[in-house]
Amino acid sequence: MMNKFWFLTGFSLKKKLKSKWFIIVNIILLIAIIGVINIDNMIKAFGGDFSNTNEIYVLDKTGYSYDTFEKNLTTLNQTLEMEYTFDIKEENRNQKEIEEEMKNTDAVLIILENSDIGYIKASIISDSYIDSMYYQLLYQTLSSTKNEIALSLTNINPTELAKLTSNIEVDRVLLNDTKNTEEENMEMIMGTVFPTVILPFFILIIFLVQMIGAEINEEKQTRSMEVIISNVSPKVHFFSKVIASNLFVLLQGFLLIVYAILALVIRSHFGTGSTSNITSQISSIWNSLVASGFTDKLIYIIPLALILIILSFLAYSLVAGILASMTVSMEDYQQIQTPIIMICLLGYYLSIMAGMFNGSILIKILSYVPFLSGLLSPALLVIGQIGITDVIISILVLIFFNFILIRYGLKIYKVGILNYSTDKMWSKLIKAVKSKEV
Repeated sequence: MMNKFWFLTGFSLKKKLKSKWFIIVNIILLIAIIGVINIDNMIKAFGGDFSNTNEIYVLDKTGYSYDTFEKNLTTLNQTLEMEYTFDIKEENRNQKEIEEEMKNTDAVLIILENSDIGYIKASIISDSYIDSMYYQLLYQTLSSTKNEIALSLTNINPTELAKLTSNIEVDRVLLNDTKNTEEENMEMIMGTVFPTVILPFFILIIFLVQMIGAEINEEKQTRSMEVIISNVSPKVHFFSKVIASNLFVLLQGFLLIVYAILALVIRSHFGTGSTSNITSQISSIWNSLVASGFTDKLIYIIPLALILIILSFLAYSLVAGILASMTVSMEDYQQIQTPIIMICLLGYYLSIMAGMFNGSILIKILSYVPFLSGLLSPALLVIGQIGITDVIISILVLIFFNFILIRYGLKIYKVGILNYSTDKMWSKLIKAVKSKEV
C-alpha cells in the first residue's frame, strides 16, 4: 500500500512540475521579481533617467539668500535621505528670459525677495507639475532659509544664532525597564517589512486551495477517479493529493526566495549610485534589527513560524480536498472555496494590523484560531505581543484541528469522491459525517 501511496504522490508532484503551466509561470515570476527589484536600472538602460538630477535656477533679489538656500538644500537632501542630485545656478538674468528657457523642461525657478512681513518671501516656478516629495524638499529648504536669515538680520550673536538654528537634541526615555528604544524602532520597521514577507505565504495558500480543487474535479469529470479508486483506497488517494500539493507549494515558496535573492544579487552587481539604494535600505533595516537584538530571537522565531506555516498549509489542503470531493464541477468548487479564501484574507489583514491591537485579549485569542494562526501568530510574536508559549499553544491547537480534519474528513472523502450527485453540498457533507464507514 505504501508503494502505491508514494507512486501516486510522486506522479501527482511530477505532473505539476513538468506541466507547461508551471514552467511558464515560474519564468514569468523570475522575470517579474527581477524586473520589479531592478525596475530603475532597466528603465535607465532603455534611456530613462533615474539619476534625479534636478536643474534649479535661483534668482536672488535679496542679494544675500542664495548661499544659505544652497547650503540648506544640500543638508536637507542628505538628512532626509532623498538622494536627489542638483544642478543649481544663481541667475542675474531677467525673469522672463529664464522662464522662456525653462519651457518644455523639468527645471525649477526659485525667486527670493525681501518681505516687510517675513523678512523674505519666495516663489517656486516650473513649466509643469513638480513631484510632491521634491516640492516638500524645496518648501522645507525655503522655510529653513527664511528662519536662518531672519535670525541673522536681528543682529544675534553668531554663537547664539548657531544654537538657534541647530537641530534639537532629543533623549528618548522609557520608564518601563523591559522596553528599549531599539525595539521601538524595530516595531516600526516590521510594520512595513512584515507585510511584504507574509504576502507570498498568503498567495501560496490561495494557490494551494485552488490547485487541489482543480485536480480532484478534473479527475472526477474525466472519470479517471473511478480507475484510480479501483486500484487504491480513498485514504491513500486523499493523502497523496495533500502531500504532493504541499510539497509543490513549499517548493514554489523556496523558488520565490531564490528568485528574490537572485534579483538582489543582480541589483548589487549592476546597480550604480542611487539606483542601488534598495540594497542599502535592506542593509539599514538589518542593522536596525541587529541593534535591537531581534536577530538573536530568530533562533526560535524562524522554526516556530515554519512549523505554523507547514501546519497551516496542511489544514488548508485538508479542507480543500474534503470540500472538492463533494463537488462535481470546478464551478461548484469555486463557490465553496470562497469562505476559505475570506478567512485567509482576514488572517492576512489582521497580521498586517497586528501592531494596532497592542494589549488586546481578542487578538491574542484569534492567534490560537486555526487558519488564522499561521499568519497572525508569527506577526504577534515578532512585535512582542505574544510569547513562545502562546505560539506553542497555537501549534498544538492546529495539530489537534488537523487530526479532527483527518478523522472526520476521511469519512466525507470516502463518500464524496465517487459521488456525482447534484444534491446540495451541505446535505451531502452532513450525511457523510453521519456515515458509519471509517
